Amino acid sequence: MKIRSITYFLNPKYPLDETALRKAGEFLVQARATYEAAGYPVQTTRLVSIPFPVLLNGKTSNLPRLAQQLADILPQINVAYASLGPALIEFPESYTFIAEAIAASENVFFSGVAADKKNGISLQAIQACARIIQQASTITPDGFANLRFAALANVKAGSPFFPAAYHDKDEPAFAIATESADLAVRAFGKGQSLDEGRKALIAEISKHGQAIAQIATTIFSKTKFIGIDFSLAPFPDDEHSLGGAVEKMGVPKIGLHGSLAAAAILTEAIDRADFPRTGFSGYMQPILEDSVLAKRAAEGVLTIKDALLYSAVCGTGLDTVPLPGDTTAEQIAPLLLDLSALAMRLDKPLTARLMPVPGKRAGDATNFDFGFFANSRVMKLDSAPLNFPLGGNESFSINVKR
Repeated sequence: MKIRSITYFLNPKYPLDETALRKAGEFLVQARATYEAAGYPVQTTRLVSIPFPVLLNGKTSNLPRLAQQLADILPQINVAYASLGPALIEFPESYTFIAEAIAASENVFFSGVAADKKNGISLQAIQACARIIQQASTITPDGFANLRFAALANVKAGSPFFPAAYHDKDEPAFAIATESADLAVRAFGKGQSLDEGRKALIAEISKHGQAIAQIATTIFSKTKFIGIDFSLAPFPDDEHSLGGAVEKMGVPKIGLHGSLAAAAILTEAIDRADFPRTGFSGYMQPILEDSVLAKRAAEGVLTIKDALLYSAVCGTGLDTVPLPGDTTAEQIAPLLLDLSALAMRLDKPLTARLMPVPGKRAGDATNFDFGFFANSRVMKLDSAPLNFPLGGNESFSINVKR
C-alpha cells in the first residue's frame, strides 16, 4: 500500500498569508521524507483551506483570482494540489464562480455542498452543482476539468481526499489518505474463506493504520493530527483494483448481483479495524481510477445505477463517472438529488464527481491521457429533467433512518 496524500489543513487568510503557506510546505516536505523512510511511498502532498465563501468573507467573485494566486504559489512550496473547499448553501452566489475558477487555475480543487445537516437537501444548490459540472465539462476538449469538482452531500470537514477536502478551524492540522485497495486484493486472493479474508484485511488495515498514526503523533506531535482516511483507494492496474478484490471474493463480474454484499463486507472490515479515522474510511469506487471497474463499465455490466446502489453500503459515492458530452445540467440534477437523499437518510457522507465528455455518446470509448486513469466507455445516464415540485428551488429535510 501507499500513502495517497499527506494533507495539511489551514486557514490561509485572504489576502493569502504566504508565510503560513510556506510553513505548510516545509511541514509537508519533512512529513513526506519521514513516511517514505518508514517504508510508505507518498504519492502527493496537498493543502486544504476553509470554505472559500468564508475565506473571502462572502466576496465570492474574487474566487478566480484567488485560485490563480494559490496555483502560482504551489510549485514554490513543493505542494502538488490544493483545495479551496466548497461553495456553501448559505452563500447561494458562491456556486456561480467555480467553473471560472477551475479554468483560471491548475491543481486547485473545488466542491459544492448539495445537502448538509444544517440546511437539509437544497434543490437550488443541487441545480447549481449540476450547472458547474456541465460548465466545467467545456473548459477542455476532453472534459477533464471536472476532475477538480465534486458535489458534496453530508460531508464533514477533515477528509484528506480531494475534491471533498475542506477545513473548518483556524488551527492547522494534517491527515493521511491511503491508497490501499491492494490490501483487499491480497486478503481475498488466495482462496480463503470470507471469514479468513476479512480477518486478514482487518489485521493489515490495523497494522498500517497504527504505524502511520504512531509517526503522526510522535514525530509530528506539534501539529494536530486528525486521523487517517483509510478508504480502499485503487490505482489503475489489476493489482490495486477494488473491483478486482470484489471479483476475488466470488462475484464473477462486479456489477452482477452479489457485488453489493461484497462492498458491504469490505466497508465493514474497515469499520472493524483499529486506527484513528477521519473522512470516509470506506469502499471507494472511482470508475476511471480502477482498471476492473473501468472494464466492467465498458462492458455495460457495471452501471451508474449499480454504483449508486453500492453507495448505500460503501464509503464515498460516485466518482470519476464518464457521461455523454451532451448531458444537460437538468439531467445531472436528479442523480445528485438521489445521492443526496441516500446521504441524508442513511446519515453518511457521499460525493459525486461526474465527467461529461464533449463529443462522446454513451458507449463511446474514453481517451483520457492521464496516468491515474484507466480508460473505459461513456456510461449511460437514465435521467430526465425533474418536474415541479422536485424540480423547484426549495430545501427539505429527511430524517435519518433509525
